[in-house]
Amino acid sequence: MLTIHAAPLVLPVGGAPVPGGAVVVDGNRIAAIGPYEELAADRPRARVRRWPGVLTPGLRQWHGTWLLKRCYHPDPREADELGELPLSGAELEALELDGARWAGSVRRGLQRMLRHGTTALAVTLNEPVVRTAVVRSGLTVVSTVGAPGILAEGPDLDPFVAGHDLAGSVHAPLVVGARADFAVFDVADEAALQATGAGSCVATVLDGRLVHRAR
Repeated sequence: MLTIHAAPLVLPVGGAPVPGGAVVVDGNRIAAIGPYEELAADRPRARVRRWPGVLTPGLRQWHGTWLLKRCYHPDPREADELGELPLSGAELEALELDGARWAGSVRRGLQRMLRHGTTALAVTLNEPVVRTAVVRSGLTVVSTVGAPGILAEGPDLDPFVAGHDLAGSVHAPLVVGARADFAVFDVADEAALQATGAGSCVATVLDGRLVHRAR
């Protein structure tokens, strides 16, 4: 079934912005990109999902190794005690995690990346618990070669914290025929997205599947 994802602004990266635009998804592939009215008129039977803000390619998370192997992502039931942000360093060492608790952290870390519009992850997969969780998530794995160093404040779930613009933060531009990996952010434009950050993500589509929806 065809699905049309419409947004006030589509930013393909590598192509011109499309105000009042849309991306058509057929299975796990991008079938068309353009003005919503034109795409919808040609596909009257397509399902339509309307989103606020800007639709962009999915983001690339360079700090996957740190976020999954050297950070603990607290369970929501632990929020009163541990907070909601990833724990590392001395805070991580004090937890004395067993295998089951560590596996839960890895799964939650991946889920929280999806909530930040991440569709590609730089990470090494030499630990079985990480490899299994990443493969099941469907995230594209990219090489860690060339990844920037860890930020002074530590790794962050928001890829924009590394300081790159949108073109430098996405995994690949939106093009017809490519895998349908993209995200939608509840902001007005690219400048607002960089200022607000990926926490404004309201939807993430991974391999054609809606894997995160905030509303």
